Amino acid sequence: MAIDELFGATINLVARNLDLRAQNHLYIAANISNTETPGYVPKSLSFEQELKGALQDGRGVKVASPNPRHIPLRGSADRLDEVQGTLEETPASGMGRDGNGVDLEREMGRMAENQILFNASVQVLSKKFEGLKYAVRGGN
Repeated sequence: MAIDELFGATINLVARNLDLRAQNHLYIAANISNTETPGYVPKSLSFEQELKGALQDGRGVKVASPNPRHIPLRGSADRLDEVQGTLEETPASGMGRDGNGVDLEREMGRMAENQILFNASVQVLSKKFEGLKYAVRGGN
């Protein structure tokens, strides 16, 4: 029995979410480390909408488009494993005199938010495996 049959798309969704959150963490850390770099423009990885689009049928599998000649939307993925996210430049509203667009407080807030969401995803994954462990042991 495949793991998809046990949990549906939940495991794949959480796993992909963890991968993308880890990548986003690297971008945020790079932004923070370049706070004093002249001309640096901060970057972030946007992927939440793409994940939602990949789950449009509730299973994370490819959905047939209404017409095969339609052009797929840029940044959209048909399957969870195809979601890559979009790298965006996110400069602060007020650039420094040296052209640096990093707002340290904003980046620290984004890092904390990303870490909280990463930890929540880990907890969801842990609970799914605890349920499997419980079932394997026969409810004990």
